[in-house]
Formats: sequence, structure tokens, C-alpha cells
Amino acid sequence: MKTIKTEGITWIEPVAGAAGDWYYGLDDGQGDLYEAEEIFRAGGKVSGRTCCLIHYPDGQVFVPVPKREGHYGERPVWLDGGIFMIDVDFADGSIRILRFGCEDHHTEVYARIPLASVRDCYNLSLQTAPLTMTRQRVGTNEFEIVWPERIAFPMDGHDSFFLREGDRLFFSRWHEEGDGPAYRYWEETVIRDLSGKVIETFPGDVRRMPNGELWYLG
Repeated sequence: MKTIKTEGITWIEPVAGAAGDWYYGLDDGQGDLYEAEEIFRAGGKVSGRTCCLIHYPDGQVFVPVPKREGHYGERPVWLDGGIFMIDVDFADGSIRILRFGCEDHHTEVYARIPLASVRDCYNLSLQTAPLTMTRQRVGTNEFEIVWPERIAFPMDGHDSFFLREGDRLFFSRWHEEGDGPAYRYWEETVIRDLSGKVIETFPGDVRRMPNGELWYLG
């Protein structure tokens, strides 16, 4: 059995978009990103969050985002040879997108966005492709692209965004009807353009495979 030193992180999963050779682990000491934001806005101390990356099969560990007071991040994604991560600097009032190079193992600030440009950090996440930072507003059922474009439009209350392919935005929509033995639950995929207009709806799901190809599961 191989022992992997992960800064005390005992749970890892594949980096989204990577071909099975990169895994990540997050320190969840203060919960999700929005929970850390609530602590900061209430005057509390945000102790930081460690993100470690593990390369398979050699088990080499990298810590591109060490724990740092006042900072907090979210899960990373892979795109074009780099692993991208959100790092919110609450004290500085900025959202940084960091890039870790999978070949040179160098971490750099890829983009910086004012924290004031978003209402809050709830559901703030990175998606691909292209690299996109999004959020979904609870209550108003509004979908928002924060970066690189600034786009917002209403969506169905049962919709959840999960994938971008160029100018097409993919949402999963759930339905339920009936009670008892007659109860029925199902999901479908809704594709919108960047204006929010629905351009296609079909039953089933879509998955992006490690080579970038989209597979329809219907």
C-alpha cells in the first residue's frame, strides 16, 4: 500500500476534465466557499483552505494553494494542460483564478476579478470549455456568467448548469409527477445559447469525456 502525504486531507477525487492522471483534495475546515464568505462578512476569521493536487500513478503531491488566512477556494478544473482554481482574497476584495501548469508545476495568477462584481459567492465555480466562471442565484433562479463574459438570464427553477461547449450552455432539468405507485421522476438536458434562449431539449444526459468528446446518454 502506497502512503500519500496530503497535508491531512483524507478525501480526493479526479480533477474535472483531466484524463485520470490528476486528483485533488480540499481542506473543508470552514465548509464551502459561500460559508467562508458568510464568516468573513460577519466579522469572523477565515483561516484559509488548502488545495492539494496528486499526480497518478507516481503519487507526487503539489500544493499550489496552501492555507492562507483570509483566502478561500473551490474545486479545480483541467483545461489545455493546466489546472485552474478559484482563490477568493476576502481582505483584498478580489477573486483570483490561478493556473497550475501540469508540465512545469508553476502556479500563476491567470485572471483577477473584483469580488464586488458578484452579489455573493454562492455556487461560484469554474466550468469548461472555454474556461468560464459561473454562479446560480438561489431564489431568483438566475444563471450568471461572471467571467470572461458578463451574462445573466433567468432559468427554470428545476435547472442546474453543468457544462459549456463554446456558445452552448448545458443545463440538467428534473421533473416529477404523481404520488405513491404512480410517482415518476425523470431528467432531461436543456441547451441554451449565450442569450439564454433554449435551442434544444432532449431526454437523458451529456458527459464530457477525458479527450474532450461529448457523449450523449439517452
